[in-house]
Amino acid sequence: MNKTTIAAVSALLLLILLWLCGWWVSREPDLVIEEVQQGMQQEDGSRVVGYSTTTALIRVTETLLQKRGGYLANDVLPPFSLLDNMPAWEFGVLEMSRDLALALRKDLSRSQSQSAENAFLRIAQPQLNIDHRSWVLPSAESEYRKAIGQLYLYRNGLADPKQTDSQFYARADNLRDWLKNVEKRLGSYSQRLSASVGQERFNTDLAGDVAARQSTEAPDRRYVKTSWWQIDDEFYEARGATWALLHFLKAVEIDFAEVLQRRNAMVSLQQIIRELEAAQQPIHSPMVLNGSGFGVLANHSLVMANYISRANAALIDLSELLQQG
Repeated sequence: MNKTTIAAVSALLLLILLWLCGWWVSREPDLVIEEVQQGMQQEDGSRVVGYSTTTALIRVTETLLQKRGGYLANDVLPPFSLLDNMPAWEFGVLEMSRDLALALRKDLSRSQSQSAENAFLRIAQPQLNIDHRSWVLPSAESEYRKAIGQLYLYRNGLADPKQTDSQFYARADNLRDWLKNVEKRLGSYSQRLSASVGQERFNTDLAGDVAARQSTEAPDRRYVKTSWWQIDDEFYEARGATWALLHFLKAVEIDFAEVLQRRNAMVSLQQIIRELEAAQQPIHSPMVLNGSGFGVLANHSLVMANYISRANAALIDLSELLQQG
């Protein structure tokens, strides 16, 4: 073979190797629910309240850093810089983790509005909010590891009877406040996924209040359609968010068991978990398909939007049950 042929074959082999490497690191990690649900028992046999929820946040965040290929969203070298599905999945996980970290800091770890913030959570929560694409000075991974370290300290304090500064309050109002934020997050994902086929939407921004006003005028109707280049990113971001939320709700099932049973709301939580589990079914297609509604081809975005919408509807019902008292 001449030099030109050798160079062409080498380039082809290099491309194949890069593609295989990209495919390998783009595999979604397994669920770690069993580790979340193990919890920790006190000397009297009762579970440490908040241990499972904090463990869920720790393990979900650690998975971002320890899965195949590590954390990819801020990589600047190929083939990792050319990937978009896994970075989108990571961002969905990160968004749900940020919401829970904020809820831990301002609600779940505080007894009332005038109580002091937990010292560990005050450090951990901002560190999770660094730009997820930051790769140097500081890198996203380094900040996330620091946040995880602070979460471990907070969790250790929950399990140590001598450290009364670290507390977790499993109350209905605390849980409901966090769930209301989750509702908005899921509602956004449902709308964005549904826009994969394009649709005309009515403006309902001010519905329900005749005196309501908004900053600038908006049209009564507008056509919304996700760019063809963004469809798979929207899908994987939603899939990552539901993956993380599934772990968090499994932990809530343990830490808030008495609250949920007292309001006969456990079955509502279990229904939400079932919908989220369905959203994590394996994808038997080499790419995210975008069929037109009832067309010949499937539309994976609409299927995901269906599961998320059903989970969100059950979440709204659960919030109402928690409010009733």
